[in-house]
Amino acid sequence: MAGRSRVVILGAGESGIGAAKLAQLKGFDVFVSDYGVITDKYKAALEKLSIPFESEKHTEELILNANEVIKSPGIPSTAPIIKKLVEKGISVVSEIEFAKRYTNAKVICITGSNGKSTTSLLTYHILKNAGLNVGLAGNIGQSFAAQVATEDFEYYVLEISSFMLDDMFRFRADIAVLLNITPDHLDRYDYKLENYAASKMRIIQNQTQNDVFIYCADDEESIKALMHIKPLAKTYAFSIVKEVETGAYLKAETIHILTEPNKELTMSISDLALQGKHNIYNSMASGIVAKVLELRNDTIRESMGNFKNIEHRLEHVAKISGIDFINDSKATNVNSTWYALESMTTDVVLIMGGVDKGNDYSMLKDLVKSKVKAIVCLGKDNKRIHDAFEDDVDVIVNTFSAEEAAQIAFHLAKRGDAVLLSPACASFDLFKSYEDRGNQFKAAVREL
Repeated sequence: MAGRSRVVILGAGESGIGAAKLAQLKGFDVFVSDYGVITDKYKAALEKLSIPFESEKHTEELILNANEVIKSPGIPSTAPIIKKLVEKGISVVSEIEFAKRYTNAKVICITGSNGKSTTSLLTYHILKNAGLNVGLAGNIGQSFAAQVATEDFEYYVLEISSFMLDDMFRFRADIAVLLNITPDHLDRYDYKLENYAASKMRIIQNQTQNDVFIYCADDEESIKALMHIKPLAKTYAFSIVKEVETGAYLKAETIHILTEPNKELTMSISDLALQGKHNIYNSMASGIVAKVLELRNDTIRESMGNFKNIEHRLEHVAKISGIDFINDSKATNVNSTWYALESMTTDVVLIMGGVDKGNDYSMLKDLVKSKVKAIVCLGKDNKRIHDAFEDDVDVIVNTFSAEEAAQIAFHLAKRGDAVLLSPACASFDLFKSYEDRGNQFKAAVREL
């Protein structure tokens, strides 16, 4: 086997396993290392492919001999193993960067502090309905690398986080969308908003005048960042407060999308499937992408009118006494709960817990401190949640049924708050599946 280039993958989650599949397919000598516990599903996937791996440790002599390392977005650049790799001059990239080398598909990359998942799903929905051969990846769905290895899509809609962008260097987006920049997980950015903003702006790195950049003209931090970085790409802005020349704007309850003269799409906001101010922005961004790709107006309108956000993924259940109840039962890992909390704009009563898969809750700490007023545990053994967050929230309560969890959360919340079921754990201690957990929660909310 001498002479084969060695690729080491750090982190054996969805993106790590996908990267391992693609690297093996491309003839690399592959090794996977995870400092945490590798789930049975991903262990089985690696065993099936006969890819060597290690769990709950990083063995330096098996990692520091890599030609290149692909790291999970969850691993910060301050992790000791990453520092050692950088000191040795070993290239460390994201799965997205690695996978992009092996596809000629057009990539539509969507980033922002809030609304990424919804906008990515809506954009994918519009493109798919218009008959394009399109995949959905990044922070959402199946890993990009796994799809590059096994599918033959001509377009990809990629939901991209700042953590991914930090490990992207040569990657180029054909269409880049920046929804907004709000102060978020600044612990990874030396507590400086400008560092986080610079990370988000990497979405336009390597773009040429043949590419497209779409941004929000109402977002203060995006505008500030654009004063320092001039995009080479063709730019389109969207706004709900002023008219823009090319892009999208709101006037008299109607969205106007104009990517070139005399080719305007108009749509009443009451016809949009996604309601709420933040969703007008998301719909505008998706609509501009569709117009840039020259899809037909009636196709775009139809898709923007019939889109359904996936069940059990940040699904709005009801508003009771001014409290929003949100079902995110599909969040069976810490990462998903992190995204759910990241998207919240109000104080949150968080319902979490279940079968803990060796979760590292530390990545949630800052979001819990800033947004969560109480945690309602829903599971048989909640000790690790208490240990993780006892210093960050005033109230942590144990419950053992969806009904009990919904009732207690309702009492802990006040008008204007949100009750969010986003468990960060598997459901099998009390429920048949995450769908069963979500459905029982929804039924319990409707009984309140």
